[in-house]
Amino acid sequence: MEIKNLELSIQLRHNLHQHPELSNQESWTKQYLISFLRTNTKLEIVDNGHWFYAIYHAGEEKENIAFRADFDAIPVPETIGVPYASQFPGVAHKCGHDGHAASLAGLALEIDQKGADKNIFFLFQHAEETGEGAIQCVTFIKKHNIKEIFAYHNRSGMVLNSINIIDGTSFCASKGMIIHMEGSPAHASEPEKGANPAFAIAKIIDAIPGLISPENNKGMVLCTVIQVDIGERAFGVAASMGDLLLTIRALYEIELDKLQENLENLALTQAEKYKLKVSFSYNDVFPETANHKVSSDKIRQACKNKGFQLVEMKEAFRASEDFGHYLKQTQGAICFIGTGENYPPLHSYEYDFPDKIIETAVELFKGLAEL
Repeated sequence: MEIKNLELSIQLRHNLHQHPELSNQESWTKQYLISFLRTNTKLEIVDNGHWFYAIYHAGEEKENIAFRADFDAIPVPETIGVPYASQFPGVAHKCGHDGHAASLAGLALEIDQKGADKNIFFLFQHAEETGEGAIQCVTFIKKHNIKEIFAYHNRSGMVLNSINIIDGTSFCASKGMIIHMEGSPAHASEPEKGANPAFAIAKIIDAIPGLISPENNKGMVLCTVIQVDIGERAFGVAASMGDLLLTIRALYEIELDKLQENLENLALTQAEKYKLKVSFSYNDVFPETANHKVSSDKIRQACKNKGFQLVEMKEAFRASEDFGHYLKQTQGAICFIGTGENYPPLHSYEYDFPDKIIETAVELFKGLAEL
């Protein structure tokens, strides 16, 4: 990577870090990235509201491939003393999306200056953290006949600058589930005259270990209790309303669907037993992100060509990624670039994307563009 391009990319990352924006609020971030590309490249820019992409044109007869970066931040305060610290209280780039965007912009600089034998699409996506971004951008795949799409994520606990890859599921499917139960109030001395959701919710929680048991599932299945909210702080009134918040997660999307169905059926049964109304709502819905082997093999080949350390992952990352929406439409893969075996974990107060891996990401993507 040209030194000047690397310097520009690092400075871009620092500027993005200073101005973090939450999902669906990334107006400054998007405009700043567009301005950066218009100032430093001749690429075509296509603005789609919350998101945008840039295009390097090699020729109509050439293959179309894409690289994707997200650019939203999370609601975690900045507590570390870096000169480019977040200027917005309670919001920071603690997942490294500032680095993803800077890496993709760095790739754009290199491709614009040095050329490529493919049409390269640089997709800058909003709202990854909530699972809302990719599903809004996915029409881009068919519109431009994208043959293959790639991305990376930074990850702690892996050797610095190592490339980590796995075939098939790389990120688990997950969603936030809210079970709302509504009965009728009664005096606390006469609970039999009301309908209290406490026992129904308790029985749902008690059933969770059986539902996620390895004996009943092919892959890993998790159901994490996030919050239980039943009744009011009034000792004279029996509870009449309750919410159970869960994060359900599975290695395979089909088993996530099965867990959801089982929880809904259990809640319906308990609601009938205790004379309650029940409803369900869902948030932060993420698909299974399943790498195509032909694409993960290209990552392996690019690593070999570039001399990067390649690590074969033994299992998927438990967290979720909306990149899976793209992989349902075309071939592609997402890999991990290590930030260090003892580096602070993602979403922690201490986390800051390491500038050292920007060049690795750019060179890896350049290697993929050459295959």
